[in-house]
Amino acid sequence: MKCYGVIMAGGGGTRFWPLSRQAVPKQLLNLSGNGLMINETIERISQVVREEDIFIVTNEAQAETMKDVAAPGVRRDHILVEPSGRNTAACIGYAAFEIIKKYGDGIMCIFPADHYIREPEVFAGTLRQAAECVQEEDRLLTIGITPSFPCTGYGYIRYDKNDSGQAKQVLEFKEKPDLETAREYVASGEYAWNSGMFVWKASTILKNFQTYLPEVYRCLSQIGEAMGTDREAEVIREIYPRIPSISIDYGIMEKSPDVKVIHGEFGWNDVGSWDNMGVLHPEDGQGNVSCGKSVLLDTEGCIVYSGKRLVTALGVENLIIVETDDAVMVCAKDRAQDVKKIVEALKEKGMTEYL
Repeated sequence: MKCYGVIMAGGGGTRFWPLSRQAVPKQLLNLSGNGLMINETIERISQVVREEDIFIVTNEAQAETMKDVAAPGVRRDHILVEPSGRNTAACIGYAAFEIIKKYGDGIMCIFPADHYIREPEVFAGTLRQAAECVQEEDRLLTIGITPSFPCTGYGYIRYDKNDSGQAKQVLEFKEKPDLETAREYVASGEYAWNSGMFVWKASTILKNFQTYLPEVYRCLSQIGEAMGTDREAEVIREIYPRIPSISIDYGIMEKSPDVKVIHGEFGWNDVGSWDNMGVLHPEDGQGNVSCGKSVLLDTEGCIVYSGKRLVTALGVENLIIVETDDAVMVCAKDRAQDVKKIVEALKEKGMTEYL
C-alpha cells in the first residue's frame, strides 16, 4: 500500500516569540542553521515517502509563504490550507479525506513540522517498521520515544511491556507529570514519551472518526463530498470553522482500545521553546548558547539570539535574550514555557503589529 506523509504545520510557535510570528512561525524559521524546519522535516520523511506524496496542512496566514519556501518536490496542490485552526483532529481528518477522495486508501505517516531528530537514518528505519506494522495489522500506531531522563515537559504513553511484538499494545496515555511521577514512569520501563507522530491507514483513522468524533466526521464528510469539484474551496471555507476543536490524542487515541506504540531511539526533541536551543547549537564553556553577534562576559547558562544587532551581556545567569528588528525579549530561562503569555498580553493590548 502506498505511503503518504502528512506534516502538521499550522501552529503559531508562540513560545518562540519574538522570532516566531503568525505569518512566519517556528516551522518557517531556520533555527538550526541548516535550513527551514519544515524542509528539514520534508527531507527526513523523503527517505521513506516520495516528496510528491507529502502533504502539508497549514493555515491561511502562512499558506503563501509555505508555497514559496517548501521543498520543490512537494506538490503545491498538496499544501492544504485551513481557513481557521481547529486542532490536530481536524487537520489529520482533512488530510485523510484528501488522500481517500483523490488517491484511494493509503498509509498516512503524520508528523509535526518542528521536531529535531539527530539521527535521521535511524528515524527512517523506525518509520519503515511502523508502516510495515500498519500494513500487516489494521490498527492505529504511534511512535513513542524511549525516555532518556524523567522529563516533565512531555506526555507519556504506558504500554504492555510483556507484549512480544515489535509494536506494543498501548494501555493508557498520561498527561505531563510532575518530577516524582516522571521518575516513577522512567524507572518502571513501561512508558514512552508521546512524540505526536502517528502511522495508520487513511480508511482506519476515518472509521475511528466515525466512532469517536462523529460531529467532526460529519463536517469533514461534507468537505470530502466537495473535493475535486469547483465548490471545494467554498465548502472548506464555510464548513471548516464549524469543526469542533479537539486534539487527535483526546478525541481518538485515548479512547480507542486498538492502539499500538513502536519505540524510537533517534535523538528526538520537539524544540518547543527557547530553552531547547542547546539541542540545535553547542554551548560555550559557561553553558551559554549564542546565535548571531554577541559578547558575553561573566555570563552563564544563557540563551542569546541576535538577528542583526550586537547583543552584549555582563554578569547575568540563566536568561533568554532575543533581539529582532522590532522587539527585544528577556526572560528567565526557567520561564521559557511562559513566553506565550507575552503573546497573549500583546493581543490584549491590541499590539497586533508585533504578532
